[in-house]
This record gives sequence, C-alpha cells and structure tokens, in this order.
Amino acid sequence: MSIRVLVADDHAAIRAGLTMILDGAPDICVVAEAEDGAAAVRKAAALRPDVVLMDVRMPGTDGIEATRQVIEAGSAQVIVLTTFDMDEYVYGAMRAGAAGFLLKSVDATRLLESVRLVAAGDGVIEPSVTRRLMATFASVPEPVVPPSLAELTQREHDVLLCLGEGLSNQQIARRLGVGEATVKTHVSRVLTKLDLRSRVQAAVLAKDAGLVG
Repeated sequence: MSIRVLVADDHAAIRAGLTMILDGAPDICVVAEAEDGAAAVRKAAALRPDVVLMDVRMPGTDGIEATRQVIEAGSAQVIVLTTFDMDEYVYGAMRAGAAGFLLKSVDATRLLESVRLVAAGDGVIEPSVTRRLMATFASVPEPVVPPSLAELTQREHDVLLCLGEGLSNQQIARRLGVGEATVKTHVSRVLTKLDLRSRVQAAVLAKDAGLVG
C-alpha cells in the first residue's frame, strides 16, 4: 500500500514542488495539502495520513503547535521542514513529538527516503540540524535523570541508548543482535514507559539525562 502524505506549507509553490516529488514515487501519494497549521491539524485528523510534512513558520497556528496537536491526536507522524535560521524552533518541534527534521533544501532522494523511514517507525534528523542540537544539549548545565528510567529493563535501556545515538531500527537490530520486529516492540515499550510521543523525544531524553555524549 502507498504511504499517504499530507503536505503543510503556506507557500503554494513549495507545496507543489514537494507534491510533485512525492507523487512521483511509486509507493507514496499525497492525500492533501494544507496552507497553515490549523488546516494541517484538521486535515490530518480527518484523513489520518501516515506522514505530515510540516513547515515551521506559517500564519496562525505555527508548525510547532500544529505538530503537537497532530501527535497528541495520534493523527500521523510528522516530519518538520526547517531552514538554517530557524534553530530556535527545531528544539520546540522535537519536544512536540516530531519524528524527523529536514532542511527545505533537501534533495528528492533524501526526502523520499525520509518519508519511508518515518512511515516505517524510524526517525530522521538532518546532519547539520543534529550538530546545532548538540550545541543546545551541551549548554544544559546539569543532566536530569527522570525517575521513570528505573522502570526500563536492561534491554529497553540499551534500546534507549541506541535511540540517543540516532540509530535506525535496522542499526539497532544489528547492534543488539535481534530482529527489527523485536526492536520495534522495545521502542514502543520505551516510549510508553517514559510517556513519550516519538523516538526523537526519546533521543532528547537520553541526551538530557547524560546517557549519551
């Protein structure tokens, strides 16, 4: 079955470009477009796409708040589209539960790969965004370890460390010597026990708690 995508951006030309790339893939289809965050939330709730490509800066409800609402409603996974001058928004969007971050300059191959990964339950972060996020983590004075970490089994703790390193399900499976289906189960349990909405939030928690460098 095709991966169903909703494209949210206030610029019609950008929506058209993204839609053309996505619809050109045999396994992906764009089910709707939205010109602002409020429309993205409404259409995601009505259509239940697999992935929403969400611009950050939009009129009215911005991409961060829209991401939070989409994730809280369980309507879809969200990939946030950002630019170099929007670093202050990236961390907020991550906290809101976004599963991925891409620059608007992303090429077609990377865009399609990212949509497929997020639809499959993985997360994606643009390398340049990762470097900037690491600078943010480094500025935190003292790590705070949530009490809920004690609820994790050893294997779940291992999976959390892998998430903190930004590994995909396939990479985690190879490192731990288990199947990808088993990894997905562990990731789901980690998110449930830690009351998180996405694997990217789990990565943030692992770094905030000082579990990974």
